[in-house]
Amino acid sequence: MSRTRPEFPGTRPQHTMLSAADVHHVLQLYITGPTPRCIRALSNIRAICETYLLGRYELEVVDMSSQPGVAADAQIFAAPTLIRKHPLPLRRFIGDMSETDRILAGLGIRGNVAPHATSGRG
Repeated sequence: MSRTRPEFPGTRPQHTMLSAADVHHVLQLYITGPTPRCIRALSNIRAICETYLLGRYELEVVDMSSQPGVAADAQIFAAPTLIRKHPLPLRRFIGDMSETDRILAGLGIRGNVAPHATSGRG
């Protein structure tokens, strides 16, 4: 005999399930001026966002050379550093963001969302 818990009105958790295609990402890229590595990181993360998160992301670029106190406040020890603030949990990526598969996996979008832009080659 199986037992089930009685359900009472208003006691069931109300979860709103968003698909990976509906999740809005909030990202911050910390750079140290226009160095080659920081420029590559910015270009790479913009390409990833425009390909996989089109219309579903905010990217804030923080130049620590013009805002030196920001690095300590955000606990940034290397640049470039990308922080995913939303969705939680908070994630950090250090480097030029050239390892696309690693960035996608860390952002939780690898395999969940098809690229927005497709190649016209056939």
